[in-house]
Amino acid sequence: MADDQHEEVSKKVSAEEEIRRGITVMRRVVQGRSRGIILDVYWNNQGQLIEPNGHTLTSFIGALVRNEIPITCDDWRNKELNESKEKIWSEIKRCFNIEEERRGFCMKLAGKLLRGFRTFLSSKFLKDTDDNFVDAELPKKYESLISAEEWEAFKSKRQDPVFQRISATNRERASSPAYPYRKGRVGYGRLEQSMIKGGKFRNISSCTCFKCEELSQSLSPDDTKGILSRALDVPEYSGRVRAEHSRGHFPLSAVFVVTILSDGWQGKSA
Repeated sequence: MADDQHEEVSKKVSAEEEIRRGITVMRRVVQGRSRGIILDVYWNNQGQLIEPNGHTLTSFIGALVRNEIPITCDDWRNKELNESKEKIWSEIKRCFNIEEERRGFCMKLAGKLLRGFRTFLSSKFLKDTDDNFVDAELPKKYESLISAEEWEAFKSKRQDPVFQRISATNRERASSPAYPYRKGRVGYGRLEQSMIKGGKFRNISSCTCFKCEELSQSLSPDDTKGILSRALDVPEYSGRVRAEHSRGHFPLSAVFVVTILSDGWQGKSA
């Protein structure tokens, strides 16, 4: 129980630190823009945001969305937000060298960061240690981001029985996922970078790496056998679950296959 409480406190602290960092990053990026400094943004072969400047862009978007979108917004797809979204995208393009086709990624990330901000406010200020509702005043440190009217509406929504029932269901589902979420807020692209930099794959033979890389380039979304099974020359077990996106199966990149190999995976069904 103590460990769970410590973990929850750590999450709250991390969220609060990220909000402060977002404000700092936003100021620094805007000041750089006034001096003609436009930051480049980089992506890996899977279209995932990576360093350098991946973290900076994420924090910048977080600061923008907290400034432009009210916390009472529960539907990111609401067309009434189009003007605010356009402003967010315009600010991103003014400060970062980013292609127009990346707009969808940035808007999706903005929606995710807004949800995270709402969750942080609710868990830190509107709940006690037993998860009971607390009728708290608007925190002074966020008065520049949240109006008194928005805060009252935000509190009222969280006392609604329907909202509480949905929230409880979501918490229960998230507490014991069948496939644990491990990447954190950095995204798989930047996680992959940090693993490579940390020498995660130094014990894997160059032959194995080459085979995985070769397979990752040749597989298509329609292949019925994944890259991991091919690299290990084992059957595609029926219990295996592959990642999915809107266009079908998404084959693992070679670097993550090597990660699994280095951890001693033997081709067994989960």
